[in-house]
Amino acid sequence: MGDNNTPLLFIGVMSGTSMDGVDAVLVDFATTPLRTIAFNHLPYPEELRADVLSLCQPDDDEINRLGQLDVQLARLYADCVNELISSAGVERHQIHAIGCHGQTIRHQPNPPHAFTLQIGDPNTLAELTGISVVSDFRRRDIAAGGQGAPLVPAFHHHLFHVDDKVRCVVNIGGIANITLLQQRDIVGFDTGPGNVLMDYWCNRHQQQRYDKDGDWAASAEPDEQLLATMLQTPYFAMAAPKSTGRELFNAGWLMEQLSDYGHLDTAIVQSTLCSLTAISISQAINAYANTHNGELYICGGGAFNSELLKRLAQSLPGWHVATTDEIGLAPQWVEATAFAWLAKQRVNGKTGNFPAVTGALAPRVLGAIYPP
Repeated sequence: MGDNNTPLLFIGVMSGTSMDGVDAVLVDFATTPLRTIAFNHLPYPEELRADVLSLCQPDDDEINRLGQLDVQLARLYADCVNELISSAGVERHQIHAIGCHGQTIRHQPNPPHAFTLQIGDPNTLAELTGISVVSDFRRRDIAAGGQGAPLVPAFHHHLFHVDDKVRCVVNIGGIANITLLQQRDIVGFDTGPGNVLMDYWCNRHQQQRYDKDGDWAASAEPDEQLLATMLQTPYFAMAAPKSTGRELFNAGWLMEQLSDYGHLDTAIVQSTLCSLTAISISQAINAYANTHNGELYICGGGAFNSELLKRLAQSLPGWHVATTDEIGLAPQWVEATAFAWLAKQRVNGKTGNFPAVTGALAPRVLGAIYPP
């Protein structure tokens, strides 16, 4: 499919745990390294975001609400993709497929009845764009005994691995995950909360979706006792492979942690949540890295939180800390690009998971194809 002179075009669509909106990227895989051609972002309308958030926890009439949101999200994805194609000036027939992650509304990867569920109907997306859609990437890995997450380490290895360096790629979305690219092995797993708790607390007390640049967190010192209490959550001590989501790290979890700390100023809590993300990431890296002097590259929304990056650098003094801009791909587009790559893998019948990362029995071809 393609050569050096013929574009090999795929679109990646991602809406992550932060639920701030939809990212779409048009990628040409005919070149080495890959070439990103165009990007688009559509924020979630407030009502849609609230509806999706409410579906992440058990409640009444779930099946009807799920079915309706499945189609609503697909229509928003289609709007994002169609705008992207118009801005890029390419013909639809040139695009081999859209890789659409979908919106995770439930992730329960542990036995005996492990499952994960992403919505955003691929049939509707294919119908409204006229392009083949690859979706449902995670469930095959779970069927093979894996966690279904994280899936991006295979892409991180493809794009960012170099033989003579130890690199760690940290995606900080709602949940944070790491990919350790070491000479002989690849390690990857969800470390715990990324932005999800900080965003919730900021929205509750500042009426803002997120703490811009981490300025609110920077205005106070973290409470060390509260931080220690939070870090006692068993998930942090679990061995990899492991994955998590809003099912654990949510408003209810946070309020339980705060039950003995009601006297704290809200800015101190925000600062503590910022440190929780930084420390849980750094502890995970120190537990699995074979060096204390590697390169750490940040992507996802957390890459734009300068206070969080500062605290990460402080907790990993031997590491060079930067965003993935430094190694060739803007941090806000890494995940969407990963799902464009996973779509290419599926179309070509190639595997997309790393069993050492997810815990699956063996490599598997991931995703289902929905023709236009």
